[in-house]
This record gives sequence, C-alpha cells and structure tokens, in this order.
Amino acid sequence: MGLAIHLLGVPRVERDGKVVPQPRGLKVWGLLAYLVRSARATRPSRRQLAALLFEDADDPSAALRWNLSQLRRLLGDAGLRGELLALSIEPRSYVDVDVVASGTWVEALSAPGLGHELLEGMNFASSPSFEVWLATERRHLQATTEAVLREAALARLSAGAAGEAADLAGRLVRQNPLDENYQALLVRSLAAAGDGVGASRQVAACRELFRRELGVVPGATLDAAMRTDTAAPTARPATGRAAAIAQMEAGEAAIGAGVLDAGLQCLRRAIVEADATGDAALRARARVALGGALVHAARGRDEEGATALHEALTFGQQASPAHAAAACRELGYVEFLRGRYDRALAWLRRAATLAGTDRAEQARIAIVHGSVLSDTAHYAVALGLLHNAVALADTIGDAKQLAYAQSMLGRALLLCGDLPAATEVLDRSVAAANKSWTAFVPWPQSLRAEIDLLEGNVDAAADRFEHAFALGCQFGDPCWEGIAGRGLGRVAIARGETARAVEILSETITRCVRLPDAYLWGKGYALDVLCGLAVAERLPQAPAWVDELHCLAARSGMRELTVRSYLHRTALGDMASGSAARMLADEIDNPTLSGDVDRAVQVDSGVRIKARAIVPAASRRSPAARETDRPGS
Repeated sequence: MGLAIHLLGVPRVERDGKVVPQPRGLKVWGLLAYLVRSARATRPSRRQLAALLFEDADDPSAALRWNLSQLRRLLGDAGLRGELLALSIEPRSYVDVDVVASGTWVEALSAPGLGHELLEGMNFASSPSFEVWLATERRHLQATTEAVLREAALARLSAGAAGEAADLAGRLVRQNPLDENYQALLVRSLAAAGDGVGASRQVAACRELFRRELGVVPGATLDAAMRTDTAAPTARPATGRAAAIAQMEAGEAAIGAGVLDAGLQCLRRAIVEADATGDAALRARARVALGGALVHAARGRDEEGATALHEALTFGQQASPAHAAAACRELGYVEFLRGRYDRALAWLRRAATLAGTDRAEQARIAIVHGSVLSDTAHYAVALGLLHNAVALADTIGDAKQLAYAQSMLGRALLLCGDLPAATEVLDRSVAAANKSWTAFVPWPQSLRAEIDLLEGNVDAAADRFEHAFALGCQFGDPCWEGIAGRGLGRVAIARGETARAVEILSETITRCVRLPDAYLWGKGYALDVLCGLAVAERLPQAPAWVDELHCLAARSGMRELTVRSYLHRTALGDMASGSAARMLADEIDNPTLSGDVDRAVQVDSGVRIKARAIVPAASRRSPAARETDRPGS
C-alpha cells in the first residue's frame, strides 16, 4: 500500500495502512503542507522557510532543522537536505490534496478528507505570514472540492443516475448556497429524478435566499433547469444516420448565422435521431455539437452544455476518441471560465491523450491549456503552449482559432511586460478577427489598447476601448464588456477623473459577471484596478473590495492576482500579507510583478516591512497625465 499523506481534515500519515505516530509540534504539519502545496518552479530555500514558519523563534534556522528532522522521521527521509528543499517521496505515494486537485472525480470523491479543511483545527498565530498562506490554500481547496462535487453530479446525471446526482448537488449547495450554477444543478437533478415538487421547492427557496442575502433574483438559468433535457426536442420520427448529420449541420449553420433557438432545436433533434441509430460515435458527435453550442453561443447555458458533454463521454470514449477529446476539451474550457483551474487541467490532460495526432484538436487544446496557465501565472509554460497553438492554427488554416490563439499569446506577453512582442501579436489578432470573426474583435482590441495606455497614448487607448465596449454591448457579451470597461476605467484614472473611474470600474465588475458562466479572471482583472485606486485614494470601500479580490483569487488559484491582493492588504496595514506577497511572487516568473512587489513592499534592515499603496503597473497614470498634477499646472 505504501505511503499515504492525508492533509485534509485532521492530518495523518499512513504506511502500509497503519498510522505513523504523530510528530511533535504542529509546525511539522505546516512545513509538510507547504512543501506539498508549493508550486515553485525553484525549490524553497531554508532561509525562506525559516522566515515563513519560524519567524518567532530565537534561532529560526535551528527551529527549521529540528522540524525537518521530525518530518524525515514521519515520512522516511523524504530527501529534505541541502539549502534548497523539495519533498521526495515514493512515486506511488497517495497525497489526498493532489488527488482532489488532479485526479478523476471518482478518485477525488473517494478521498476520506474531501470537504474538510487543510490541516483542520490547526492555527499558527505565532507565524502570521504562514497563516496568510494557509488561509489562501484553504479557500482554494474548498473551491476545488466544490468543483469535484459538481463534476461528479454532472457525470451521474449524464449517466442516468439522477438520484445520485441530486445527492451530490445537495452537498454542493450546502457548501455554497449562493452559487446560482450549483442551485440550478440541484434543480435539474431533482427534475430528472422525477421529483418535480422538490425541484419547484428548491427554485422557490433559492429565489428567497438570493433576495434576502444578495438583494437580487436568480437569472434564467434556474428556470431553464426545470425543463432542461438534452434529448427532448420537438421531434419528428427518427429517420436515420443521414438525418442526424443533416440536423447537426443545419443546427451549426443556424447558430453560425446568429439564429440560436432554431439552431439548438436542430441539434436537440439530431440527438434524438442519433440515439435511434444506436451508433455510439454518432451519439457522441451529436452531444458534442449541442454541448459546444450551449457553451460558446448560448449565454448562461454552460451547465446545460456540460451535461451534454458528459453524455458525449459516455458514448464516445471507446467508439470515437476524437469526439471524446473534444468533449473533454470543452469541459476544460467551462472549468477555465469559472476559475476551476485544477479541474480544467485534469480535463485538458485527458483531452490531449484522446486527441492523438489530430492537429486541429491539438491546437484547440493548446489554446485553452495555455490560457489556464496564463490565468494562474505559470507564464513560461503558457507562452510555449500558446506559441505552439499559433503555429498549429496557422498551419491548418483555421482563421478563428488563429485569432484566438494570438490574442491569448498577446495577453500573456502584455502581462509579462513584453510590449513590443505583445503589440505585434495583438495587431495580427485584431486584423484576423476583423476579417473572419467580428464578434471576437473586442477582446484583442482591448488588450491592444492597454499597450497604448502603458505607452502614454491615452486618447488612442480611449478610442480603442470605446469601440471595443460598443461592440461588446452590441453582441451582449459580458466578457468583452468587462475587458473594455476595465480599460475605460483606467483611461479615467489616467485623466485624473477618480470618481468617474470608480463609477466605471464598479459598473464593469457587476456587468462582466451578470451571467452565471462568466469569465471570472476578467472580474479579478478589473477588481485589481479598482482596489489599487481605492487604496491609493483611501476610499472607505477599499478593505471590502480587497477582501473580495483576495477571496476570488485565492479560491481559484489566480496566483498573480493573489499576490496583488496581498499588496493591497499590505498597503492597508497588514504586514503579514507583505511577507506572503514576496514569498508567492518569488514563485512567479514575471518581471512586471516583481517590480510591483519591490515598489510596494520594502524591507527595512532585513526585518521590518514598509508598504505603500500601489496601482498595478497596467493601471498607472500616463506620464502626460502626471504632468498636470504638478503644483502650478
């Protein structure tokens, strides 16, 4: 059975099924949790670990050495020697947090500690920097647990086990009752299980809860859950394989022309006709078509789309690996949008295995994979994947995928401060989108406008942002409205219009997540600008906005935005967050972020942290605007 490390709930280590005697002191467990969870590209040094966990000790280095000896005794050596430390355990060892983050939903659901906190019941008041890190990890693992329960419920629902799905969805709602997607999943599961009364009661209870706690009513997603069935269209008698393919082609054409309802009706009919043939590959293909349409074309319908995609996997794993790969990739994309990055990566790894040598599918997978890694600030690997995606999309002649890949590559280059390279790639993306995909133009155009702003071209930036925002509103896309609205807020900052900037950014943050399947990174990206402005201007809302940013970034694993939330907290007087910001920033290879941390967190004599408010680099006022602030101007 080997070694098993359980960190969820009350921690323990087992060897061959027997519990190993507990170590002396809680900090051994803290050290183990940090080494397991740290995603460092380079191994943490003894000095860093001593500062993180043993800052209260008379001799932090000696305290670290003693705890490392206890940890080696607990695990059986584990290779913890030298100046740079990394945990070395047996390849087949069981680590519950890794299984929950990266395993299949079946494996994750079987973890004994699923739903429990990391190092449950333990606190480290004498190590405030570690307390900050631990609170962040607890939030992230709670969100990952929710993602596992949701994934399991969707899988059981697609397999026809609606009662089991309802039980899982009920657990999910109990953990996070204010998530509209979770409520809709529970309603859909109850309705599919034949409990119409229970589904109606849940809808009513959800509406009352949202009114009382949030002051809003749930959107159309909740009502749609009462009547959602991927294979229940207004259908004529099934007429065979040719009819199923014709319905798919008609549905995809209608959706491409903007006639959504008629297109979805055709795709639902295609499922009925494909089912009548008994052809597993065709049944998978029809469900991938419907699932993809619901995810990409229908606003607020990702959860229904995910159900169809899970059904596609049921039929396609053996009969059609290509369609199974597409289903996995689309499921990864859904998780990417909602900031469930651990689960997104698990789906994308599975998709890559199924895709084989299909270059078109490899390109699509690489775009989503690179985007996930960019959102989570793993920039070096992200850039490699996105460069490869651009090359693949160009080779196969897919204009839309090329524009998309170029935009995500340009975004990563922009975030890392490589403005010349970002300019070149984003200009190509805008040009490609203008030729073949007008609905996509606002995304790369807004990113390109950021470069104008960073270079001091405020008027040019404003023109691009305004055009992108108008297009985004025309298409009704919250993501495009969000990225362009953030830019307009930054233009107001550059022009010295603080009150106007706060108004624009506040509205943008509400606007960009008005649907339950909105892109959460976009919200965090805008919220970071608002927090920087609020802290710098000493606005009374600053602490609440900073807490909101931290919660969003910590739960999802948006590492750079987590660092920025720490910087805002430091500027508000939380010195422990300054240490945590520097520690986490050391894991991220981004010179722009490193510069912001150096400016915001200064160490006095190597001991005390001094902090000042900082507006993120991509939001600072232009040199021209700063000239007007000088006395006498």
